[in-house]
Amino acid sequence: MKNAKPLFENTCEKTVFSKLHERYAKDLHDFIYYKFGEHYNPKDKVQEAFMKLWENCKKISPDKAKSYLFSVANNTTLNTIKHRKVVLKYETDASKSTSNNQDPQFLLEEKEYLSKYQKALSKLTEEKRVAFMLNRVEGKKHKEIAELLGISRKAVEKRIYSALKQLRQDIDGI
Repeated sequence: MKNAKPLFENTCEKTVFSKLHERYAKDLHDFIYYKFGEHYNPKDKVQEAFMKLWENCKKISPDKAKSYLFSVANNTTLNTIKHRKVVLKYETDASKSTSNNQDPQFLLEEKEYLSKYQKALSKLTEEKRVAFMLNRVEGKKHKEIAELLGISRKAVEKRIYSALKQLRQDIDGI
């Protein structure tokens, strides 16, 4: 019984835990708020810290609770910051890869392809072009297109199929 903790110092007791919450919640909130700012949700970090304390209440004595709470809240906030940086870096990298940092040869080919595509679209009859664009650009189903244009579903399918066939011929094999 050398390392036994006295019963009155059990963090798992609701009264002890409540007193710890009363004593440290505001200070913990203020610490997170002043160190990191409101946009890192200090109230949530306080809740997370106290939840961790409750989960580990048998391991943490009341005299170590304050240090534990502040460490958990600080680390949780730092992890949130790291996560946001990773997300931001990923978004930045993704936007760079779709921006003008691409290979000049690729950009030239893309421009030529778009030009060919526009020209090929303009060669389609209005009926074929409308059905094709409603399907491929607006994502409408054949049934919806048929209702919009007042034609049969088979007629829509035929227009889209023949538009695709003509586009493939006009643009060197899409």
